[in-house]
Amino acid sequence: MLKLPLAVTAACAAILLNPGQASAEVIEQGEGSFVTRDAAVVKATPFDAWQALITPSKWWNSSHTWSADAENLYISPQGGGCFCELLPVPKDAPEGVRRGSAQHMVVLLADPGKALRMRGGLGPLQSEPVQGVLTVTLTPSDAGTVIVFEYVVGGYMRFETPEIAKAVDGVMSQQLGGLAKLLGPVTGASAKGKAAPKEDTPEDAGDGAPTAGETPSGPPAAKAPPKKPATVEEAFGPMGDE
Repeated sequence: MLKLPLAVTAACAAILLNPGQASAEVIEQGEGSFVTRDAAVVKATPFDAWQALITPSKWWNSSHTWSADAENLYISPQGGGCFCELLPVPKDAPEGVRRGSAQHMVVLLADPGKALRMRGGLGPLQSEPVQGVLTVTLTPSDAGTVIVFEYVVGGYMRFETPEIAKAVDGVMSQQLGGLAKLLGPVTGASAKGKAAPKEDTPEDAGDGAPTAGETPSGPPAAKAPPKKPATVEEAFGPMGDE
């Protein structure tokens, strides 16, 4: 089995010791597969969060880039678009040599203000034939927006699954933490992907809900439990044949 890069292992340890406003969790693990889930609540609207999300140069950690500079990262937010990185021309390169590039992921779904889905092996997974799909959902809440990163990985890889799963989740949490810091993390809000409870409305209470200024004739109706995006699928809602 391959040993994990020291930078990845150290980043994982740092996240576990200093979780900040983002939560991190390996929610599933199997033979050659794992699923990580990271969440944070930010003060921005879903559309403001979207604009920041598709500008990774502003929040991605430079230590997890090939060029050591997040300014070289960009996302083309459309189907088939690239989450890519421009590499500088080597200092000793002869004249005429063009700068290089690296593809981190390919965009599968870009739904502004709602979701971004990309396919690719991040970090040390790039050298493996393993497949990885990252889904980012943006769910409005009373506090602002709940951002959830869910990364599903499966296939052959030369790593011990428990070790690489924990390391990857640590790095994903670090990236989400950078995005949350840019947008303004919500102090005290749940970091497990739950939307903040919403106030009841007449639609929530049903046809028997009293209107403004009307006194209820019976005991008050019980409030419906707060809704939460427990899964990526629930956050999306129905999506065709998926």
